Amino acid sequence: MARTTRSNRARVFSAAVMLCVLLSVFVVRLVDIQVVRADELNAAALDRRSSTTPILGARGDIVDANGVVLAGSVERYNIIVSPKQAVLASREGIKESDPEIDAKSRAVLSAESDQLGAAIGLPTGAVLAVIDAAIAEDPDSDFAYVAKLVDTRVFRTVDELDIPWQYAQSQPARTYPNGAVAGNLVGFVGAEGEAQAGLELGQDSCLAGVNGEEAYETGADYVRLPDTTHVISEAKQGGTLELTIDSDLQWFVQQALAEQAQATGAAWGTAIVQEVKTGKLLAVADYPSVDPNNVDGTEDGDRGSRAFAASYEPGSTFKALTSATVIDAGQADPLAQVVAPYRIIFPNGADVNDSSFHGDDRLTMTGVMIDSSNTGMSQFGERVSDEVRYESMKKFGLGRESEVAFPSEDSGDLNGDGPSTWDNQTKYATMFGQGLTTTAIQLASVYQTIANNGVRLPVQLVNGCTQSDGSVVGQPETAGTQVVSPAAARATSDMLEMVYKQGWLADQWNVPGYRVGAKTGTAQMPDGNGGYSKGYLVSIAGYAPADDARYVVSVSLADPVNMNTSAAPAPVFQQIMSQVLKKYRVVPSGAPAPELPANW
Repeated sequence: MARTTRSNRARVFSAAVMLCVLLSVFVVRLVDIQVVRADELNAAALDRRSSTTPILGARGDIVDANGVVLAGSVERYNIIVSPKQAVLASREGIKESDPEIDAKSRAVLSAESDQLGAAIGLPTGAVLAVIDAAIAEDPDSDFAYVAKLVDTRVFRTVDELDIPWQYAQSQPARTYPNGAVAGNLVGFVGAEGEAQAGLELGQDSCLAGVNGEEAYETGADYVRLPDTTHVISEAKQGGTLELTIDSDLQWFVQQALAEQAQATGAAWGTAIVQEVKTGKLLAVADYPSVDPNNVDGTEDGDRGSRAFAASYEPGSTFKALTSATVIDAGQADPLAQVVAPYRIIFPNGADVNDSSFHGDDRLTMTGVMIDSSNTGMSQFGERVSDEVRYESMKKFGLGRESEVAFPSEDSGDLNGDGPSTWDNQTKYATMFGQGLTTTAIQLASVYQTIANNGVRLPVQLVNGCTQSDGSVVGQPETAGTQVVSPAAARATSDMLEMVYKQGWLADQWNVPGYRVGAKTGTAQMPDGNGGYSKGYLVSIAGYAPADDARYVVSVSLADPVNMNTSAAPAPVFQQIMSQVLKKYRVVPSGAPAPELPANW
């Protein structure tokens, strides 16, 4: 009996010791987990169940001078599925012992997939095909797109289905409410929101938003847990880019240009309206034009702005610059005289002729401008040195990009590095707009300078960028440069008025009630092989009212096969100038234009 009692006591003691040892192990382990390694284990657990996602910073708007939105961001949604969860969810409620589990599961998955597809607008089987493809590539696939950038209506329809294995991801998308209006200026972005052309590209530093980041915790089913989201970094919205363009005027100019380009069979064309006293571009039209909402609907080469990017020989519109330079140098005035034959061979061997045969004409400088005589202008042009003319061209803004610095903008070409690289023919050709190239923007700027008493103002297309904090950056330079004297500019302007009144297009470009200064130009187009094609680029540049100039209008048409003279752009010039003067309520001219003789 005593031996049995001692045996029981020994067993109880042993059990107690074992229990104490086991309890000690648990205590040590608990202290290790909850105290010693608590931070490490908590971090590891959080890492396994936490996720991060970007907070998208929306791209800023592009607006016209009146605040009309030309490019904006709207909320769109990507519809995403978890292929793995879709397969698992389709088996819920079906017993594992059911011999037809696979067939029943497949039927459930197919029905839910088609339901989702119908809400998005996809054909039967499309969503199931996405899931099957993802599972085939990775059985644990947890992410696949079934639709991108759907609108809010589609998003709400999908959300109401309450399908647990799909969700939506918000993403800003670009929209262009005015379509092709200013499309060649505004440009466009790609499918992923990356800037690709126009001001979207050139002003991306203003417009682009900066993404932020947020973190959240998920359950075992990867569903976000309530009240676990916290912001790691805030998103920054893009700035608002304000243009100098008036969208209403831009629409009118584009329409007028397109109608005449199509009527004359022109390959392309440009039309520009610039404010004389500020240098601001109020309209810059290109034909053809691109609709940023449907970029693929326009050929590659027509998606940019030729007004900035296409340089060409300006032809006789350039004679205004040569005249202003010669007058400014004190070597001529509107009444200065020359005898202008049809053809001249100069002592250096240069061979210059006019566009049509005539006898020896006794012309004043004004008459040379009216008749657009190359031989007459060459005689005036050689009165100043090549170096003086070259420096004047540069002061007028030629041979370099404009202040706008538009993407892919051409600088034009003053035929090499100046007079030292000019041959004998080029010396004279550059006096009447051949042997060098300019852009339509540069040519408009030349006429702005003459109209503004010889003061060239920086070309402006952007008023500034208003950032998300309200600050304004990127405002353009406004200080002008005196290129020629006011007297030289006024004298040149008087001659341009005579061209407008007495030139061969007097009836076609007439703007009743206003004094206008204008000049035509016709130049051969390059053939791409170092020579000239049979086509011509015809243009008109001018301003009104000439007695107190407010607006420059410049129109160019390339290879108008149905009318290859300066008569082709004349109706466009007349329509646009009339509309501009009416729109901005410009008071008609009071005093008549001065009368200058063309002959002596």
